[in-house]
Amino acid sequence: MNCNHALNNSNYSRREFLTKTTLGLGGLSLASMLNSENLFASNKINSFNTLNPTLPHFTPKVKRVIYLFQSGAPSQLDLFDHKPLLNKMNGQELPDSVFGGQRLTGMTAGQNSFPLAGSQFNFNQHGNSGAWISDLMPNVSKISDELCFIKSMHTEAINHDPAVTFLQTGSELPGRPSIGSWLSYGLGNDNKNLPGFVVLITKDKYGQPLYSRSWGNGFLPSQHQGVQFRSGKNPVLYLDNPPGVTKKLREEQLEYLSKIQKDKYSDIGDPEILSRISQYEMAFRMQTSVPEVMDLTEEPDYIFDMYGEDSKKPGTFAANCLLARRLIEKDVKFVQLYHQGWDHHGDLPKNIKIQCKETDQPTAALINDLKQRGLLEDTLVIWGGEFGRTNYSQGQLTETNYARDHHPACFTIFMAGAGIKKGMTYGKTDEFGYNIIENPVHVHDFQATLMHLMGIDHEKFTFKFQGRRYRLTDVHGKVINEILS
Repeated sequence: MNCNHALNNSNYSRREFLTKTTLGLGGLSLASMLNSENLFASNKINSFNTLNPTLPHFTPKVKRVIYLFQSGAPSQLDLFDHKPLLNKMNGQELPDSVFGGQRLTGMTAGQNSFPLAGSQFNFNQHGNSGAWISDLMPNVSKISDELCFIKSMHTEAINHDPAVTFLQTGSELPGRPSIGSWLSYGLGNDNKNLPGFVVLITKDKYGQPLYSRSWGNGFLPSQHQGVQFRSGKNPVLYLDNPPGVTKKLREEQLEYLSKIQKDKYSDIGDPEILSRISQYEMAFRMQTSVPEVMDLTEEPDYIFDMYGEDSKKPGTFAANCLLARRLIEKDVKFVQLYHQGWDHHGDLPKNIKIQCKETDQPTAALINDLKQRGLLEDTLVIWGGEFGRTNYSQGQLTETNYARDHHPACFTIFMAGAGIKKGMTYGKTDEFGYNIIENPVHVHDFQATLMHLMGIDHEKFTFKFQGRRYRLTDVHGKVINEILS
């Protein structure tokens, strides 16, 4: 069709013509959202992905992700990064040659002394891999040969909120899409009855605050934001019908709303209208699917024994780990768990025991449970916080007590499952556990590697916003090929 000819033989202005022809493409997208038999259903990888039919860029090794985020920053020196020299030099000053003038937080910058604090917990090597793990994590120790430890993570952020924001969105500044939102936008949803990105937060835990922007969609279409599932009567807020509104009445209402929104989209072409329709439809389907997946009563006793007594208590970390398994069984692509309470600026020996008691058994149980069901073959599990802790004590060091400040220069995470080498430790810190001396891994490297495992080239996966093309890894980041199986 000749565009000039069409314009010359109609009453449309050039702007009207371009608008109308663009909306024709939008109509296809709208139709695919409203039709349960998706127009792109022949593409199994992208059965609900109408925005990026070219993704993935290559065959993915990972189909689903469970990210066990330990908010507040666990002390790697008391859990996984064994440093005998710290115990030997306990109480001595941090050498200037090791400190190297690094940035400190306002909580320790004014200290006159920086006494090295050795861990009060015993470390042993475990499994064929010989991984060093402290006795705080007895259950994780038993699955050490399933794990890949990265002991050389580092970040620019030195305070919690920007560090969490950076790890989850690729920027210290709020407003960017989260990892789960990027994956939802790029790869679509494999279950039309549940969101592709679900968030679970341990209830009644306190510490550094969590903000919904950590699982927000940023500038991506709003249907790709994380959906928080809660324990209790209403797992998803505002999902249930009001009193007197039947399912049939709600269905009729949605049909009418869809018609109105479709007409509105034809008039103004705002793509957010398509997102709104998609969310209406998803909310209606979730009225049935969410109660089903949240109901743990059908789980056998041996499963509760595996995850621990807390798994019978809705909203605990253990119960959320069990829910995460149920969600990925339903092909939810990205499940994010948040567990607060790791910010140990005081009484570290006492408080870290509490955290490990809550998280050690269910973490190991989740990985074992996925493995016994054959789900670990295409599911990736990630465990870690936003930065590390200092090797010196914040405040007074005593024979029985110490604390640790924020330390962005090095920290430890571990992964298990699809696409990752088992029984491996990657990266190394110095004898003081203060600086990286081998194979540093930046936050953007971690994000690039996660994208790669999902079949995405992080440099090619961008979204244009306000005249600039953005990506999760901003302007740098490389895939850590050495840890890939």
